[in-house]
Amino acid sequence: MDAFVARYREATGLPGAAVAIVKGTEVVHVAGYGHTSTGEPVTADTPMAVASVSKSFTSLAVMQLVEQGRVELDRPVRGYLPEFTMADPRAAAITVRQLLDQTSGMADTTFREKSLPQPKTLKGSVARLRTAKLAAAPGAVFSYHNTNFQVAARLVEVVSGEPFASYLRAHVFTPLGMNSSTTIDRERDLPARARGHLVVLGRAVALPEPPGFGNGSGGVVSTAGDMARWLIAQNGGVLSPASMKELRTPSRANKRYALGWFLGRTPHGAPTVHHGGDLFTSTADQLLMPGSGYGVAVMANTGMTHSDAHALMDGLVALIEGDTPRVPSAPPYLPVDLVFLLLTLVTAGLAVRGVARSRRWAGRCTGWRRVRLVIWLAPLALCLSAAPVFRVLARGGDIMWIQVVYLYPTFMVWLVTAAVAGTVVAGTRLGWSFARRPGSAGRTGRV
Repeated sequence: MDAFVARYREATGLPGAAVAIVKGTEVVHVAGYGHTSTGEPVTADTPMAVASVSKSFTSLAVMQLVEQGRVELDRPVRGYLPEFTMADPRAAAITVRQLLDQTSGMADTTFREKSLPQPKTLKGSVARLRTAKLAAAPGAVFSYHNTNFQVAARLVEVVSGEPFASYLRAHVFTPLGMNSSTTIDRERDLPARARGHLVVLGRAVALPEPPGFGNGSGGVVSTAGDMARWLIAQNGGVLSPASMKELRTPSRANKRYALGWFLGRTPHGAPTVHHGGDLFTSTADQLLMPGSGYGVAVMANTGMTHSDAHALMDGLVALIEGDTPRVPSAPPYLPVDLVFLLLTLVTAGLAVRGVARSRRWAGRCTGWRRVRLVIWLAPLALCLSAAPVFRVLARGGDIMWIQVVYLYPTFMVWLVTAAVAGTVVAGTRLGWSFARRPGSAGRTGRV
């Protein structure tokens, strides 16, 4: 396992990763590799973001309240959380179960959770839903939407009377011995060592996570050692067998998603319970193989574009099943990055040339040619509309402009360069054309 991770890091340039592997109640392997964004070695005790793996923690917290008789999965959320209101009368029928299996009807297409102003608390996350509408009737359609789990976490706060972070610490982390784990509200709350990287031109660049709220849906920060304890707990003891079965029962609207867990199979056909997590600067994955008792958790400090945690998970599962894991020969995005770097240099050069020839262009300028300058502003228009264009390509998935930059850094560098270049060339040519009009200063030789 160490040799595989070492080969993977050498091939991809992955800065750091942490791995936990258990079987039944035994820890098979826990280790850290490489370094953090602050330059410290990654160890089994290094805090790392687990992103949407956090959803399984929120589901567990809700299920604990169910076992205590304080919450019913098929009762409307509003019965426990009166502040949960939307600009859609159908929202009154949303049940607790529908939050956890992502069939509430809430979706990015009708509520832009990422590009709207970000809340500071779980209460604020619920409050901003007051003007939102549903994309579908509750229970009808599966739609992966982070706000479902933020509402669920707020429900835990209200029913338990404890802040969500305090609840997890007292009822999940401490009982399981996960003493280095916590949950946070926003990206600025990430410990310095838990921040990640973008990979540009084959090199990892340490950058802060772009703005976003994630408590309940993606706020847990943990370590490889703690994740081993978490995985062991999934094999029994943390909840009753009946509650565990409930957590792993999918909805009728989607047979692959249960309550905070995906269901799947390994390449050899073994059933799995798993959930991945993606931030813009780090990724994580967890997987259980109930038949063999194996559990695996992986955290990597590079962003979702490269999905290193998921690739490492695939390799570790291959090892468990007796196969040889595949190691990429080179970063797959490096050729694309090089193309956009070349385009950026060419675009900048053409802009310099265009500005230098502006006076000559103005000498031949007619009214029609002046109108055609608007073509030079096309890159600016595309740059400003990058987020809406992404939403269309992602079939309604929401994103902020700065997050598009994190997803496609070299493309966006080229696009911003083209936008600036086009605007400067158009402005310079337009200025010269007016300066050379009869009666202007340009007619007498003054510029």
